[in-house]
Amino acid sequence: MSADKNALAISLFSEILAADQKVRYRLSSVLPKGMEISHFSVLNHLAWHEGERSPAQLAETFSVTRGAITNTLSKLEWAGYVHIRPDWDDARRKMVTISPAGRSARDHALSSIAPIVDNVIEALGEEGVRATLPILRELRKQL
Repeated sequence: MSADKNALAISLFSEILAADQKVRYRLSSVLPKGMEISHFSVLNHLAWHEGERSPAQLAETFSVTRGAITNTLSKLEWAGYVHIRPDWDDARRKMVTISPAGRSARDHALSSIAPIVDNVIEALGEEGVRATLPILRELRKQL
């Protein structure tokens, strides 16, 4: 890799990591008490994608281990935010759905983070955000 490409790569990843830290800090500070970003992410995914998901599917979606998703799901189930049932076709597997309480908690979390998101969109402009999304999606796919 040339020095210019190396510097470009370092700058790109430095900005991504700094943005990630800031987003996590800002979201964590406004999420409802006891809710972690991982909890919100799973609830939001389940709310957007109607129907059931297996823990393995969720682990793949979030690029985490099955142990990590099991831990998150256990906390969400304990809070009453998800329902976990055996898979009727394969008793070794489980299926997860968002509960009404989970949907309500997700909606409350969304309303808590909305001002942060609105401020970012206002500062960057809607067109700037729309132009950035495909680049971020492609970057995620490449990683």
